[in-house]
Amino acid sequence: MAKTICVFNQKGGVGKTTSVVNIAVGLSRLSKKVLVVDMDPQANTTTGFGIDKNKDNLSIYDLFFEQENIIDAIKEYKSEDEDIKVDVIASNSNLSGLEVELIEFEDRALKLRQILSEIEKDYDFLLIDCPPSLGLLSINALSASDSVLIPIQCEYYALEGVSELLNTYNMVKETLNPDLDIEGVLLCMFDSRNNLSIEVVEEVKAYFKSKVFATMIPRNIKLAEAPSFGRSVIDYEIKSKGARAYLRLSEEIAENNKEVLHETNNKVFEEEIDKEEKISKDVKEDNDTEKNVSRETNLEDSKANEDEQINSSKDKLESEQKIDHEKENSKEHLSDEENFSDQKDSQGNVSHETKEESVKEAHKDIDVSHETMSAQREKSDLSKENKIQSDSNDLEHLEVEQEIGNVSHETKEADDENNAANEIEVDNDHIENSAEELKKN
Repeated sequence: MAKTICVFNQKGGVGKTTSVVNIAVGLSRLSKKVLVVDMDPQANTTTGFGIDKNKDNLSIYDLFFEQENIIDAIKEYKSEDEDIKVDVIASNSNLSGLEVELIEFEDRALKLRQILSEIEKDYDFLLIDCPPSLGLLSINALSASDSVLIPIQCEYYALEGVSELLNTYNMVKETLNPDLDIEGVLLCMFDSRNNLSIEVVEEVKAYFKSKVFATMIPRNIKLAEAPSFGRSVIDYEIKSKGARAYLRLSEEIAENNKEVLHETNNKVFEEEIDKEEKISKDVKEDNDTEKNVSRETNLEDSKANEDEQINSSKDKLESEQKIDHEKENSKEHLSDEENFSDQKDSQGNVSHETKEESVKEAHKDIDVSHETMSAQREKSDLSKENKIQSDSNDLEHLEVEQEIGNVSHETKEADDENNAANEIEVDNDHIENSAEELKKN
């Protein structure tokens, strides 16, 4: 889980943005995974990492209202050093109206914490650049942080706003984030040749005591030039006094949080171990359950096999008893057959004589039957001959009747012709008589 540090001071121009950019790069060089969140509507941290704030990209503003995936809003700082890898969630001018838009939400002061909770486990450090104000954006950043880093310019006017800053810090700690701590006070733009800078350092150390970082950031022209190239001073000119100062500060921050990170890593490691142990326990319980089920199944199978063997033994015994019973019945049957055979032999002679007489009588019956069948066959043949003769006589009679019919038909036709001829002659005579009467008249 990440250590979240917000860089906060309501006074502008004290080095907040420069510190965020260069501390992030310095921690990355120490092999720390770092995410930077730009909560300033001016988006100077965004441009300081070489990201165009005017492009239509997902920003921290979008994550407050839209159901966007926070991973899609993360941009990577492109450094010439391959060892430097810093992720950035950019800002833009839309963020300036966020304080007004958040008024309608009951949890408006905790929205940023909810957003960052999704990814804090993936980083070692989360750095939040706050706007130069004591408004709702700064309160969200303080509520989402574990500690606050306070940059102070080594000038007189810089001390005037410290009391208001501490009032805001105490209010958030009492009401919203009781675990909020002061990471440290960073003295910026220190000039050892200026007595005023030395006096400011002494006053700050007298007030904050051990919370003041041992490293102070000097005035350096390279720190002012680097943002115009969209790069950190460590990338721009690593040999400059400003770059060396931020490298020392990064080491100091990493050293101060070594135990915290170690405890956090141990906690994460313990949580992972607990998860693995839980998974292992669940797997073991599942295996034990499977073993118990398998054991019960084996017992049931064993019992079933024993029952089957017992039933098989019973069936075998019954089969053997049945065979023995059949053998006894066979013996009794054989004994009965032997007794019957003896009786049969004793009666054999009488039966043989009776049988011979029966055979003789049967032969006589057969002879009589043959004679009867011969007589019936002759009678049948005679009947067939008579029937044939009768049929022949009927056929001749039919032919004679047919000839008579033909003659009668011819005679009738001749009579009809004669009658017709006579009628014609009569008609002719009548016609002739009529003609003669006509002539006479």
